Amino acid sequence: MPEVSRIWDVMCLGEPLVEFSEETTGRYLRGFGGDASNVAIAVARSGGQAAIASRIGTDAFGEMFTDLWTVEGVDHRAVTRDASAPTGHYFRHNGMGAKRFTFARRGSAASLMRPGDLDAATVAGARVLHLSGTTCAISDSAAALALEAVEMARSAGTRVSFDLHVPPGHGAVDRSRSAALSLLGKCDIALPNLADAERLFGLTDPEAIAGRVLGYGPQVVALTMGAEGVYVATAEAHRRIAPLRVDVVDASGAGDTFDGYFLSGLTAGDDLAEAAIRANAAAALSTTRRGAVTGIPSAAEVGASLG
Repeated sequence: MPEVSRIWDVMCLGEPLVEFSEETTGRYLRGFGGDASNVAIAVARSGGQAAIASRIGTDAFGEMFTDLWTVEGVDHRAVTRDASAPTGHYFRHNGMGAKRFTFARRGSAASLMRPGDLDAATVAGARVLHLSGTTCAISDSAAALALEAVEMARSAGTRVSFDLHVPPGHGAVDRSRSAALSLLGKCDIALPNLADAERLFGLTDPEAIAGRVLGYGPQVVALTMGAEGVYVATAEAHRRIAPLRVDVVDASGAGDTFDGYFLSGLTAGDDLAEAAIRANAAAALSTTRRGAVTGIPSAAEVGASLG
């Protein structure tokens, strides 16, 4: 294979969403969400080179995202602006002691992503291509693009990272489950969490989950377990990383923060345990502030938390 010039550490493919989070009854704070965007920003804040590939509208929400990515240092040249469709958004309702979500993504620009939106040279510019189960669930065409991008990555020697997460209650769970299992056999780095593993495999034991996921073909598994920390595994070794104890305010985006820091660490040359410890601390710190993006800590904050 000819030598490829890698421009980015991580390219994230997926759906950006403007977030409206309920602060008090009926009063919402605007922010940003969508796992691909969150992960890209976490990579950038950790000190890595990040890029995002997606579709957004030419509306005000789309402008907000391009401004955000510019400020955060996330390369967004692979984002298509679509004048025919809006940028998606969602509401997070916090009443009655439980978080509920209302998504406005049907017909969004991101749901119209399709094969051909990314070219092979762009994918080859990344050391890691990252995507999630949500990317596969928002539409058939987005799922087809995800599979196409993964094949491009494999041909270019770009590693593939896959977060199995699909939000509970998503209207396309069956489709996304099928796509998730298919992509597990094509990815190098698998990033499940306990809830997703239970839905996909009916398993709750970390060692059993790691073994099942490794059986599909990934070389690395990092299972996030919330307040129980992280379980990382390869075919040769398994290790549980203890949680960093914090006062949790908002866990939104913690998994994406972990993914971004973990992938940034691996591309920087950290060993598996080092990358997981740093990412675990970053995810914990992200829960001490409100908002999926607001909570993502800087590299200096993470370093200070680890002494």
